[in-house]
Amino acid sequence: MNEHELYLIGDAARRSGLSVSAVRFYADTGLVEPTHLNGAGQRMYDIDAIARLELVRTLRELDTELHEIRRLLDGGTTLHELLTTHLEIVEGQARTLSARRAVLRALITQGATTAQADLMRRLVSMTDEEREEVIDDFWNDAGRDLDVPASFVDWLRAMRPVLPADPTPAQLEAWIELADLVRKPAFRASVRAYLEDTYSAPETRAITTEPFQDFVHGDGAAVMEELLAAHRAGQSPRSPWVQEAVTRFLEAATALSDTPLTPEVRDRLASAYERVPDILRQVADEDAASTGPVYDTTHGRYVALVAAINGTTAEEDHGSFPYAWIADAVRCGDTLIP
Repeated sequence: MNEHELYLIGDAARRSGLSVSAVRFYADTGLVEPTHLNGAGQRMYDIDAIARLELVRTLRELDTELHEIRRLLDGGTTLHELLTTHLEIVEGQARTLSARRAVLRALITQGATTAQADLMRRLVSMTDEEREEVIDDFWNDAGRDLDVPASFVDWLRAMRPVLPADPTPAQLEAWIELADLVRKPAFRASVRAYLEDTYSAPETRAITTEPFQDFVHGDGAAVMEELLAAHRAGQSPRSPWVQEAVTRFLEAATALSDTPLTPEVRDRLASAYERVPDILRQVADEDAASTGPVYDTTHGRYVALVAAINGTTAEEDHGSFPYAWIADAVRCGDTLIP
């Protein structure tokens, strides 16, 4: 196109990708006026006017309002500012659609009633503060009168969902299920019963103490991750590096009960790791046969949903955990193989 050439309205429409009626409408509303009227009164457009028409077409395809486009063309805003504002609007619409999708999927899956549909709609539209209140209310009830140290309940309470600003449909669906579950008195009671049965017994009460929890979720977790990384890298459980790491882990663990780390203690701990897969299978069988509260349907379900919402891993996959490798590293003692 010649920058000095003028084009009839039909040519301007074709070059800008608009219909003739649209070009005429934008001219009549003063949005993009013709450059010139020829002797026959026909509207003529230069390349600058056609470029403005192309911009209008692009912005309208993005559902930009005419008054916003007029501000841009009149110099009241910049293209960057306009597009940034419009992007925020589109992203907000996308979040709304994602939330609606999650609600619809949950309704279809659960075969919900009208009342449940309204509840789910309100759940996805909650503010961060309202979501915090829902979880706090759950733990205030589920943790009430548990025969465990208060610090243990605080640790349980710390595992809470944090829905991101732009959640995926899966995260929204997990939040809907979790928020619905924690509001139910029966679920709260079953979580409380499971925690009471599991952690108030003499043989498991030590697990609830603050020093043990600090170790398990602090230094102990860090060293165990080092050991798992070594296993994934194909290192021998008897290598000097693995032995140094496993000794640090064992010394810190046995110090919790003032137990010296002797070869006999190492052997007992190694045997315990070797028995874990059988114990887990036994627990799974007992849970399957149990009519009382079990982990997978109580606290375990809570943990799994929180992990799905937060985009983290709920817990170590017991099927792939290298119990035999860890047992070998523990039993090896101070024997170092290059």
